[in-house]
Amino acid sequence: QVQLVESGGGLVQAGGSLRLSCTASGRTFSTLTMNWFRQAPGKEREFVACIRSGGTTSYVDSLKGRFAISRDNAKNTVYLQMNSLKPEDTAVYYCAAGPLCSLGLYWGQGTQVTVSS
Repeated sequence: QVQLVESGGGLVQAGGSLRLSCTASGRTFSTLTMNWFRQAPGKEREFVACIRSGGTTSYVDSLKGRFAISRDNAKNTVYLQMNSLKPEDTAVYYCAAGPLCSLGLYWGQGTQVTVSS
């Protein structure tokens, strides 16, 4: 089992930045692929980014250049740095752990990000 707790969400003006954190416990964090997903109101959940155990990353094409995922294995934490935020980035952001990118077996509770225009 893996327990995931996200933090760092909030209200920000368009053009601003936020950094989300997700701290894991319960298994060897460094072996896991860590993902970020998001779900906007009335829309399906979508993959945002992932970072593999070896440190390689993947992003949904539409967010490349604005979002950056990173991990600190010593702190069992994965981060999502979000820059140049837009109102359409408003969503609940979820952290998920699993064996592959875009495949989440364990999920956090989500953190709300709201971007005002």
